[in-house]
Amino acid sequence: MITPIVRQREPATPAYAERVPFKVYTQRDIDRIEALQGLSDAQRFEMKVVSSVLPFRVNQYVIDELIDWNNIPEDAIYQLVFPQRDMLAPGHFERIAGLIRAGADKAELEAAITEVRAELNPHPADQMAMNMPLDAEGNRLDGLQHKYRETVLFFPSQGQTCHSYCSFCFRWAQFVGDKDLRIASSEATQLHDYLRAHTEVTDVLITGGDPMVMKTSHLANYLEPLLEPEFDHIQTVRIGTKALTFWPHRFLGAPDADALIELLERLVEAGKQVAIMAHYNHWKELEPEAAQAAIRRIRSTGAVIRAQGPLIAHINDDPAVWARMWQAQVRLGIVPYYMFVERDTGASRYFEVPLLRAWEIYREAMQQVSGLARTARGPSMSASPGKVEIQGVAEIAGEKVFVLRFIQARNPDWVQRPFFAKYDEHATWLDGLEPAFGERWFWQDEYDALRQEKLAAAE
Repeated sequence: MITPIVRQREPATPAYAERVPFKVYTQRDIDRIEALQGLSDAQRFEMKVVSSVLPFRVNQYVIDELIDWNNIPEDAIYQLVFPQRDMLAPGHFERIAGLIRAGADKAELEAAITEVRAELNPHPADQMAMNMPLDAEGNRLDGLQHKYRETVLFFPSQGQTCHSYCSFCFRWAQFVGDKDLRIASSEATQLHDYLRAHTEVTDVLITGGDPMVMKTSHLANYLEPLLEPEFDHIQTVRIGTKALTFWPHRFLGAPDADALIELLERLVEAGKQVAIMAHYNHWKELEPEAAQAAIRRIRSTGAVIRAQGPLIAHINDDPAVWARMWQAQVRLGIVPYYMFVERDTGASRYFEVPLLRAWEIYREAMQQVSGLARTARGPSMSASPGKVEIQGVAEIAGEKVFVLRFIQARNPDWVQRPFFAKYDEHATWLDGLEPAFGERWFWQDEYDALRQEKLAAAE
C-alpha cells in the first residue's frame, strides 16, 4: 500500500499576513512619484514622451523594495520599469516630444503615436498571423495561440495587465489600449472546446499580461474544468507571471491569496504538473523577504517554479549577474529554465545585445555555476519558425560559423537538428543571420510553404 504524501502548506507568515495596500502609478502620475522628485523637469518630460508610446506602470513595492535610488539611472530595476529617452529612436522621440511641447490636440498626438507604434513591430514572430488557431468555421480564436504541437497559450481578458510593466516587454502592444493589437478572451468555453478537439495538446500556458492580476475565482473558472476526465491529455498547467517580483504579496496577504494557494494544491493533488513560469531579470528581484516567502508558499503546494527571462542591455548583460541569479534561484528551490534573446520589438534598439555577446555571456555564466543551475537553456530566440538556440561558434571547412539548433519548432522534425549561420559579430536576431554553406536554411522551404498556408487561411 502506497501512503499518500501529505503536504504542509506554507502559511502566510505573521509579518505578511496583514494586507499590504497595492499602490500603482502610470504615465499621468509621473510628477506624483516622490522618488522621481530628484530628477530634473527635462528628465521627467523625457519619461512622459517615451511613456506616451510605450506602456508605463510601476507600483510602490517596486519603488521601495527593489530600486537603489542612490544608483540611478544605472540601477537595473530602475531601467527595468522606468522609461529612458533612448528607448525611442531619435526621430520618433523628437516627433512626439515636439507635438507635446506645441500643445497638439489629442487626435493629432494619438495619430502620431499610433504611427510610431506601428513602426516598432508590435507583434513579432508572426504571432497574430500564424499562431492564432481557427475554429471549425474558419474564424480566428482571438484569445488562443497554438504554435507548437503540444502547447496552447491562453490569454484571459482579466489578466491582460501587470502589477508593473517591464520596459523591454515583447508584449507591450497588449497594454496600449489598441484593441487591434490586443490578444485576449473572456470565454472559458472557447479554451475548453479547443482543448477537447485537440488531444495532441499536453500543456496549457495561461499568460498575459500577467494572470496573477486576476481574482482567483476567475483563474479557477479557466483551470478547474481541466480536472475532468475529458482533459486527461492535459498533463501540465503553466502560469506565466512576474508577480513574484512585482507583487509577491499576491501570494501572501492578498484577499484571495489563500484561495489561490488552495487552487494550486487542488491541481497538483489531481495529478496535474503545475509550473509557475516566473519571469526574472536580475538577482535583486529575489532578495526581499516577501519575495522569498511567496516562493516558499508556492512550493509548499507541490507546484514547480521555473525561471526565465531575456538577456538585455542595461539590466543583465553581465555573466556575473546571471550566475548570481541562477545560484539564488537554485538555493530558493527554483529551476532555471530559459535565457532568451531580446525580441525585435518595442524598445529593442535600446535593449538588444549582439548574438555573439549573448552566447559569450551565457557560456561565462554557466562556467560559474554548479550542474543544478545548468538547466537554463539559451541564448534562445523565439522567432517565427521556432525557438532557435545559439550553441556556440565553430570553424568548419575553414569557415567561422554560428552553430544553431531548434529547441522547439513549428515542425517537430526540425527540433534538435543543428544548422549553421555565417559568423556575424553584429547580428542581434535570426533574420540578421545568413545561412552558412548554402543559400537556404534546411527548414526554409517548408517554413515558407507553411507560412503561406497560414496567411491564406487567416484571410
